[in-house]
Amino acid sequence: MKWLIINGDDFGASHGINRGIIQAHRDGILTSASLLVDRPASGAAAALARQHPGLSLGLHLELDAGDLDEGGVAAQCERQMARFQELTGERPTHVDSHHAVHHDARVLPHVLALARQAGAPVRGHSVARHVGSFYGQWGGATHLEQIGVEGLLRLVDAEVREGVTELSCHPGYVEPGFRSSYLMERELELRTLCDPRVRHAIRDRGIQLIGFRDLTAHATGATVTAEAK
Repeated sequence: MKWLIINGDDFGASHGINRGIIQAHRDGILTSASLLVDRPASGAAAALARQHPGLSLGLHLELDAGDLDEGGVAAQCERQMARFQELTGERPTHVDSHHAVHHDARVLPHVLALARQAGAPVRGHSVARHVGSFYGQWGGATHLEQIGVEGLLRLVDAEVREGVTELSCHPGYVEPGFRSSYLMERELELRTLCDPRVRHAIRDRGIQLIGFRDLTAHATGATVTAEAK
């Protein structure tokens, strides 16, 4: 059986991204989201998630270079986990990180320990094989063909295998003043995720959409295993 998690990163980064992620969940194929807890729109994102209980909600850890000194990583991870629970009233269904910083050798042991305590899988270290190539910028250039309907379905055909696959995405609406190198791409991702052709094609391929909440319910103890190949 092939199971597919569609996870929206950067939930809480802005109100426009919040709206986009919820729309992609409500009207499209998005099943999970990862919450940034220290942004002005983080509280609004948590409130939207409560209105959509079918959305699995994880912690999107955000660390900068100043957090990587001795003791800083563990303290930041614990603080952000506590903030997540304060905002949502729940433990995260999964843990990952902004700009994939948890793959840094100075960070990973602390993230794995934090997630183990929460009973949550970590991106790249669970039974869910992570695919991060649904992205509209490569080599310093924009490639919108990567994130259109045909590009997404090519990716699904190439990467979704037996077992569980997580495909990360970054849908959202662009708002004035929002600073990011990834802007119009977010709106195209949103349109693609909500395109009825995508849902029909996934169904026709015998792929079942699930959220991280389903993974944790059926894969106890998988939070620190090596990434499935």
